[in-house]
Amino acid sequence: MKPIILASASPRRKEILEKYSIPFVVEVSNVDEDCRNLKPEELVKELSLRKADAVYKNHPKDIVLGADTVVAIDNKILGKPEDDEEAYMMIDMLQGTSHQVYTGVTICSPNGQYSFAEKTDVFVKRMSKKEIEDYIATGEGRDKAGSYAIQGIFGKYIEKYVGDYDNVVGLPGKLVRILMKS
Repeated sequence: MKPIILASASPRRKEILEKYSIPFVVEVSNVDEDCRNLKPEELVKELSLRKADAVYKNHPKDIVLGADTVVAIDNKILGKPEDDEEAYMMIDMLQGTSHQVYTGVTICSPNGQYSFAEKTDVFVKRMSKKEIEDYIATGEGRDKAGSYAIQGIFGKYIEKYVGDYDNVVGLPGKLVRILMKS
């Protein structure tokens, strides 16, 4: 299989592609990610399309994969926290309840373009103020949507999830692998 081009610098997406033995090279798209007034599912599809399309224009004979992930609670999108105070507010909002993680994926190839969004429901255990503060102090969630990493320290606070675990990490790998084979 010829390597695909991953239009993302995300180390988590790289790990997922490696996990599923999908050969790839990276070319970051650097597109404008400003999208307002879109629902989470629409937003991730739009951003994955922008990323994939920007790179595909430079490689029209290759397969390009673009992706974007957001955390949402009651359709309110939680991006990456600007500081520890915002991270605390996000984790406090998520603890003791459920939320959704959406990843939009776009595949551009000479055969056409395909976009979809995958949703996973995540249930976070109740957390004390100290547990939230201790987690924030680890710095793990500073560059992550919703201020957490399910695959890291925060995993112990996950009660359960319904859907694709890899989707929460940043890419629904099983589904991408099936699409790559077809």
